[in-house]
Amino acid sequence: MMPFGVAFGIASTEAGLAVWQASAYSLLVFTGSAQFAAVGVIGDGGSAVSAIAAGVLLNVRSLAFGVVMASALQGPWWKRALWSQLMIDETTALGSAQSDLKLRRYAYLFTGVVLFVAWNLSTLVGAAALSSSGDLVTTWGIDAAIPAVFLALLWPRLSDPGQRRSALVGGAIAVALLPIAPPGVPILVAGLGVVAGWRSAPSDGPRPVEAGERVA
Repeated sequence: MMPFGVAFGIASTEAGLAVWQASAYSLLVFTGSAQFAAVGVIGDGGSAVSAIAAGVLLNVRSLAFGVVMASALQGPWWKRALWSQLMIDETTALGSAQSDLKLRRYAYLFTGVVLFVAWNLSTLVGAAALSSSGDLVTTWGIDAAIPAVFLALLWPRLSDPGQRRSALVGGAIAVALLPIAPPGVPILVAGLGVVAGWRSAPSDGPRPVEAGERVA
């Protein structure tokens, strides 16, 4: 997470944001992919509306994260609204890996608080101390670390055939749309890959009784 934050701080200042603006962005938004997309749009001369639209499209997937974590995040509305600030890929992946609801909430919140602090501190370091070190991102391989982390989050789930099928179909859709679709759209449409896994998932219901089979 910290290399991402440093890279975002550098990218923000290169796009023309002040240090306080980059820090406020990480503090209030806290979703790396959408922040990178918005800063990229601004850096290319795009409007604020275009930057916000790109960020919103990328974050539509958070709706699915909320559905997955809803049962473990019960409480008054203000508490659930506060917890939703931590709804990112990493916290959802680690939280949903727990079968017990209490452990699921603890994993989500602990991961979220640690990453929130790390993200904001590293954004400040990147924007304030390394703003003129744009080559540092490629020289140190920080740009390669970003997809590597997402692959690490995905890897444990690939042992399940249905989830493996969803990942392959979703990845193929995203790669096919990248050259032609606006930022955020490939990620959004790649969510259709879940259909491939859902259609192949085994039923949790009782197995139908075959003709001539004795029932205990």
